[in-house]
Amino acid sequence: MCTTCGCGQGETRIEGARGHEHAHADGTAHSHAHDHADEHGHGHRDRDDLHFGRGPAGAHAPGMTQARMVQIERDILGKNDALAAANRRRFAERGVFAVNLVSSPGSGKTTLLVKTIEALKGKHRVVVIEGDQETSFDADRIRATGANALQVNTGKGCHLDAGMVAKAVERLAPPAGSVLMIENVGNLVCPAGFDLGEAHRVVVLSVTEGEDKPLKYPDMFRRSDVMLLNKVDLLPHVEFDVAKCVEYARRVNPGIRVIELSATKGQGMGEWLAWVEQGAASAHAARSEPAGALAARLVEREELAAALKRRFSG
Repeated sequence: MCTTCGCGQGETRIEGARGHEHAHADGTAHSHAHDHADEHGHGHRDRDDLHFGRGPAGAHAPGMTQARMVQIERDILGKNDALAAANRRRFAERGVFAVNLVSSPGSGKTTLLVKTIEALKGKHRVVVIEGDQETSFDADRIRATGANALQVNTGKGCHLDAGMVAKAVERLAPPAGSVLMIENVGNLVCPAGFDLGEAHRVVVLSVTEGEDKPLKYPDMFRRSDVMLLNKVDLLPHVEFDVAKCVEYARRVNPGIRVIELSATKGQGMGEWLAWVEQGAASAHAARSEPAGALAARLVEREELAAALKRRFSG
């Protein structure tokens, strides 16, 4: 069992595969460094509270030193990042626009995907990797639209990693120029630490969850490019401060783009679809570049990702 996030020694299952795939590259338990803010939205500190995320590892595990936790995480994430870089190169070479959708459970990711696929029919080929601990319910919903989808069940694991995505992509074989949507396991903590090789990470937050989520789970919002504020049709029926939520998100990530929408009612979907289409067009254009220019862009992106990781984990 993972010392911090609950990822187990359980097994990852990919539909159609014989046997089982272990959830992590080296088969070891691991921990993740997460930035647990001790300041609340009211601007004061609760000095008598307990904080287990202030050491160098950003986490606590009984019987394990901070130094050991840091080393384990470096080993795990180093292997994952190498696989993610390979995924990113593969997507770039084929002009595949890959998006990593993350959220807590029940935010509306699958409904958003269904509506997105239906709206883009005839314009863009959308293929989907579905991540859940168990069942193929979400993949079945995607297949009902006519889109190709592959279910990845993580067992006790609480997130997808780059190795799982690499194996899923081999089976799914996204066509050149397609849009690959990766629906991660519902979890606002651990998926933040794992690069899958995506072009963008998009966090979905519904108005039924509370506007304080960006401050309570800062790593996820800090490492996302877009925040989709979903279920805005329910705003008349819930206590949710949109302006405060956006302010909190930009407090941890000043550059995050915010799109307010309702996947079920269609409000704001035009802006989201335009963003997807623009990303798909950019991926296709990059594929047409000379090999040297494409390689240079990939190196630049990897260097930028490494610099951001050092900045936010230091």
